[in-house]
Amino acid sequence: MSDLPPPPPPGGGQPPPPPPPPPPGGGFIPPPPPPPGGGFVPPPPPPPGGGYVPPAPMGYMPGGMAYTRPRTDGLAIASLICGIVGIVCFVICLGVILGPVAAIMGYISRQRIASSSGTLAGGGLALAGLILGVVAFAVSVIWFFYFISSYHATSP
Repeated sequence: MSDLPPPPPPGGGQPPPPPPPPPPGGGFIPPPPPPPGGGFVPPPPPPPGGGYVPPAPMGYMPGGMAYTRPRTDGLAIASLICGIVGIVCFVICLGVILGPVAAIMGYISRQRIASSSGTLAGGGLALAGLILGVVAFAVSVIWFFYFISSYHATSP
């Protein structure tokens, strides 16, 4: 055989320490408490003589909602469109129909926007639609009576 001694056992040549004795009564052994400081490991000190030191690692930012603008209420847009079309088409008395529609939609939209606590926008559009609806109705009615009175004045 060989004159070489046997290799040392793994673990640095020392026998492993004996396991701790079981607790009296053979109960459960709780794990050791965590190290103080919550597991935070401070960054290493800067190297001697200066040099580049990488920044400390950043933790995760808590999740949150990204800032978004409140959406415009569709009823406010519809109210504005009906009011504009009612004024433009007052000659064919379309304002008699679209005027009250625009005013009612504008009123309802303003209430919805006020009660939405900032999630809906378009209060100005709703107000403009309400005003244009009232004006479209008034102009159409005035145009209707003017047309009827001028038709009767010219007929024999």
